Amino acid sequence: MHRDSALVHLGRTSAAAVHAVNPPLVRASTVVFETLEEYRHSYQGRVFESSRYGRSGTVTTFELQEAMARLENAETCIATSSGLSAIAAVLGAHAGPGKHILVYNGVYGPTRVFCEQSLTALGTKISFFNDSAEVGQLIDDKTSLVFIEVPSSLTMQMLDITQVCAAARERGIPVACDSTWGSPMYFNAHALGIDISIHAATKFINGHSDVILGLVTGAYSTLDTTRKWCDRHGSHASPDACWLTLRGLRTLAVRMPRHQASAIEVAKWLSAHSKVKRVMFPVLASDPGHALWKRQFSGGAGPFTFELQPCNEAAFERFINALKLFGLGTSWGGYESLVMPAISHELRSIKTLPDEGRLVRLHIGLEHAPDLCADLAQAFDRMEG
Repeated sequence: MHRDSALVHLGRTSAAAVHAVNPPLVRASTVVFETLEEYRHSYQGRVFESSRYGRSGTVTTFELQEAMARLENAETCIATSSGLSAIAAVLGAHAGPGKHILVYNGVYGPTRVFCEQSLTALGTKISFFNDSAEVGQLIDDKTSLVFIEVPSSLTMQMLDITQVCAAARERGIPVACDSTWGSPMYFNAHALGIDISIHAATKFINGHSDVILGLVTGAYSTLDTTRKWCDRHGSHASPDACWLTLRGLRTLAVRMPRHQASAIEVAKWLSAHSKVKRVMFPVLASDPGHALWKRQFSGGAGPFTFELQPCNEAAFERFINALKLFGLGTSWGGYESLVMPAISHELRSIKTLPDEGRLVRLHIGLEHAPDLCADLAQAFDRMEG
């Protein structure tokens, strides 16, 4: 079945029981059983895949997990309360005294903070790397995981995923990837050799800016330690979030091409503007990472980053505050466009900071692209005061 058809039909098994198109939303803290035998049997199944207690999930959770696993061509999926909780679960499951985790320098800011503050406190050694060629050199006998994010969270730099995975596989080390940017539409993580794929379903998968949710896919054997970590730490997803995400998933195939087309149009417009020093978006042929992007992705909907020409704080504030169609807020992947100035914990991973640190990240929503360019144009004009 083609992926577009799968998005419509997967995760709807329970709908037949209520003679509906959409599966029912099942909320439950307590799950009741007819017999003691049934109760005991429920605890023999996999946690987060069988009804036993509300924390393990309901049929609503299981429907989303099964759909996501199928879309990612993986054996299983674990839903968690947020993208960051999914990242923490994967990293935490591979951490501990004497263990060593390799982390790409361009990961999401909170991921880096979790590694530096929480994992090192557990006695885990964290090594950050900047280039895929470094991975083979940095792996040692205590390395338990390689963690990457593609493209890098702020500067949109690309990694050679095949090279990273080959170096890790040679030493029997799993590779985990924050795959949120590409979504299941444009990024086939497991086909590239990634063992654990993580999505903040908060973003494109849900697509409506009303859910916080994380999803982790992989083989049962690979995710065994992560599943146990989630169970011990009470990392679970609410059925309401899973139900809304299932609903959002249905339109992913029609939303993503629109996001992509508009993002390319806006990025090209910015590239030609006198107040823009550079645009960081590997989808553009002019970007240094374009060749790698083209080899590893089938599309790219954003977000992307641009660097302003040197300006003072007052001019920068006037630009941001003048925007009308771009909401000023954290997140991306919803139907609405957003502007997100780079903040300190994101800038730390950049070797050479831009002039005055004026990096701006945009998420291009579903608005008419020329309207977005016009909004940016009038905001640039306001920079002069």
